[in-house]
Amino acid sequence: MGSIANKRILWITETAALTALLIILQTVTKPAGQYVTGSCVNAVLAVSALAVGLGSGLTVALLSPFFAFLLGIGPQLLPIVPSTAVGNLVFVILLGLLAGRRELPLWRSGGALLAAAVCKFAVLYLLVVKLLCAVLPLKEPQIAAFTVMFSYPQLVTALTGGAIGLLLAPALRRAMKRQPL
Repeated sequence: MGSIANKRILWITETAALTALLIILQTVTKPAGQYVTGSCVNAVLAVSALAVGLGSGLTVALLSPFFAFLLGIGPQLLPIVPSTAVGNLVFVILLGLLAGRRELPLWRSGGALLAAAVCKFAVLYLLVVKLLCAVLPLKEPQIAAFTVMFSYPQLVTALTGGAIGLLLAPALRRAMKRQPL
């Protein structure tokens, strides 16, 4: 019983630490713009799923856009927040399932990252640009800004942050004394 409780406490602690790191990175990199902040966020999402586990990745992915909204990072339009959470969840689920917490050849982990990044980009583009921009009463400059923000930069930041996460995860697993699955 103690072992299960200890594992749960460890998971909560690691997930909380990654969530705190994410909030700090969002706050500190906000002036640097979407490419830097988005890459940092995606790196933390990738590390959460690849080093701690899919549950941690899902938790951090879900919380990230809500904290960003509360901190004034990104669009201050509430309907975009759940859409961003869905995009993050897709990224983490695919990366976690395809790459997981195991050592893979570079081509396989790279393929997993590519699939996760493309799907995150597609989901965000469809939800925000094609759906929300069509149904919300937005002005043309807002639509133009959201179209740019939720298109190719999402792919670039997911690939960049995911690559950083793929590089960091094995070392973090070793440091946490976790064996690959």
